[in-house]
Amino acid sequence: MAEVKIVNGLKSRRLAAGLSQRQLAELMQVTQGAIANWETGAAYPRASQLPALAKALQCSIDDLYEEGSTDESTQTTLAPA
Repeated sequence: MAEVKIVNGLKSRRLAAGLSQRQLAELMQVTQGAIANWETGAAYPRASQLPALAKALQCSIDDLYEEGSTDESTQTTLAPA
């Protein structure tokens, strides 16, 4: 089974979209702290939040994921279910 990884490049995507943490938090209806946690990998958005997150960051949901990549510095591996 292939590993599925969440890209921890949320901060760079947010900055590229011209959004502050506060602005993204308002769009996502979460706290600024939640955005900070997502960016550091301390927590992750719920699956139900991914469509809104992708829209706010002007990317696809697929762009938020990488499959089988080996760049450990920018990604966190999720354990298979």
